[in-house]
Amino acid sequence: MDRYAVLNEVRSLIDEVKFGILATVDADGYPHQRWMSPVLLPRFPQSLFCVTSERFGKMAQIEKNPKVSWIFQCPRLDKIATVRGLVEVVHDPMLAAEVEEAIGPRLNVFWKYAEEPRILVVLETTIEEYQFFAPLTSIHEYVKAEVCGYED
Repeated sequence: MDRYAVLNEVRSLIDEVKFGILATVDADGYPHQRWMSPVLLPRFPQSLFCVTSERFGKMAQIEKNPKVSWIFQCPRLDKIATVRGLVEVVHDPMLAAEVEEAIGPRLNVFWKYAEEPRILVVLETTIEEYQFFAPLTSIHEYVKAEVCGYED
C-alpha cells in the first residue's frame, strides 16, 4: 500500500465513522481520552477539526502540551486508524464558522455538556503522522504527513 493509499484509507474511515477518540496528556503526564466528533475539510488536507468548550479540561491539557493522538475504528473493527499531531485553537472566525457548520449536526451530546454555546472553541489538529491497521488483511501502515506532500 503506497502512502497516498494509506492517507485515503484513513480519511475514508474518519468520514465513515464520524467519531473518534482524542487523547491528550495532563500536567502530571497522565493520558486522557474522550470521544469527539471531528471533521475533515477538503481545503485543509493535513488538518482535522473539532469543537469543544473553553471550560473543558482538555483546554488546559492542550495549552501545556499540544501533542495529541486520535484513534478511529469502524464498528466491525476491521479498520483502525491513528492520527498524531499538534493541536491549536482556531482564531480565524471564517474558518471557525466553516467548521461549526460542517460539524454542527453531530454535536447533540456536546450541547448537553457545553453549558454555554457561546464559549465554543474550534480546535485544529495539524496531522504529523498517520497509521492504518486492517487486522483481517494484515495491513499495518505508517506514514509521516510530510511524506504525503502536505507539509509546507
